[in-house]
Amino acid sequence: MKKIVALIIAALFLLYSAAEARTTKRSTLRSFTGVVTHVTDGDTIWVKSSRGDKAIDVRIQGVDAPEMCQDYGRTAQAALAKRALHQTVSVTSKTKDKYGRVVGVVQIGGEDIGAWLVTSGHAWSYHSTRSLGPYKQEEAAARQAGRGLWGSNRPIEPRVFRRRNKCKH
Repeated sequence: MKKIVALIIAALFLLYSAAEARTTKRSTLRSFTGVVTHVTDGDTIWVKSSRGDKAIDVRIQGVDAPEMCQDYGRTAQAALAKRALHQTVSVTSKTKDKYGRVVGVVQIGGEDIGAWLVTSGHAWSYHSTRSLGPYKQEEAAARQAGRGLWGSNRPIEPRVFRRRNKCKH
């Protein structure tokens, strides 16, 4: 009986340790610098680190740009490409998304590219039911000025669009 109890305690300890290691790994701040080699859409880039590793798929934190098959999607991608492609960026990340992409704050020369996307009207501030997101002031100013997608007639938020439509790539 004592052996069974000891085995159970050891198993619980191993499970706890594994869960703790995953949580610690997920929340570890990771920063790197590299060059943007590709722009997938209005909120996703590929960055080749200065260490010469293969390019890393990076989802820009705090923003949600129109899908490529959505109105203004290709315009948002083109704007991000014009601003970031072949530029040196710094990425600071704590996590990855469900697709395995690094999710991080991206900066070019100290400028927050997420803030730039929202201020220019190329993306929404990523929000939840409890918060208007990190760039709520930038989004409000872009809306009021009719910049970018806010100049179109009633733009559809990407998360609403995704629920109603499937893009064909």
